Amino acid sequence: MEIPVIRSVFENNEKLAQKVRAQMQERRILTLNVISSPGAGKTTLLERTLADLSKEMKMAVIEGDLQTDNDAQRIAKSGVQVVQINTEGGCHLESSMILSCLEKLNLDGLDILFIENVGNLVCPVEFDLGEHYKVALLSVTEGDDKPEKYPLLFQLAKVMILNKVDLLPYVSFDVDRAVGFARRNNRDLKVFEVSCSKSTGLEGWYDWLRSARAAVRAS
Repeated sequence: MEIPVIRSVFENNEKLAQKVRAQMQERRILTLNVISSPGAGKTTLLERTLADLSKEMKMAVIEGDLQTDNDAQRIAKSGVQVVQINTEGGCHLESSMILSCLEKLNLDGLDILFIENVGNLVCPVEFDLGEHYKVALLSVTEGDDKPEKYPLLFQLAKVMILNKVDLLPYVSFDVDRAVGFARRNNRDLKVFEVSCSKSTGLEGWYDWLRSARAAVRAS
C-alpha cells in the first residue's frame, strides 16, 4: 500500500527563499522584511525613509496587502520602484511571490529592497522571504505586552522600531516593559524609538541601514 507524503509548505518556501537570497547576495542588495500589526505605521516609516535617504541610496519596495494598491500608490509618490502583491485574503507573503516580483524590478545598482509584509504578527514571521533581516515595528497605540504575546517575531528580528512615541503622553504604554519583553530572548535586538509622522528619532534607524548596507556590500 502506497502512502502519499505531503511535503511541508515551509519546505518548498525555504527552497525558493534560498533562490531569492542568492540573487540578493550576488547583487549585494540589503533585503529587509518589515512586519507589524495593521496600522502600526509600516508604510509611513518607508515613506519617511525613502524621502530622507533618496540622495544616498537607491531603494525599491515590494508591497504586500490583502486588497488594494493604496500603500503602493503612496510609496510610488517617492519615485522609487514599487511592486504590489495582493494576497486576496492570505495572511502573509511567500518567497514564490518575491521571486515573481524580482522579475519586475530593475535590480541594477539597488542598495536596499524593502518588503512590506501583510499586517499580522503571526503568519508572516514563519515564512522566510530570502531577506537578510526581519524588522519588527510596534506602535505605542498597541499593548506593551505584544512582544510577550507574539514572541517569535521579536526573537527573530534584528531591529525593533517603536513608532508613534509622540503619543506616549496620551496612551497607557510602558516602553521599558515592551522592550524588556522583546529582549527577553533576543538580547542583541536593536531598538529605535521614533515618530514617523513627526519625523523624530529616525536618525538611529538610518544609521543602522547605512551600516547594514555596508556590511552586505562587503560580504
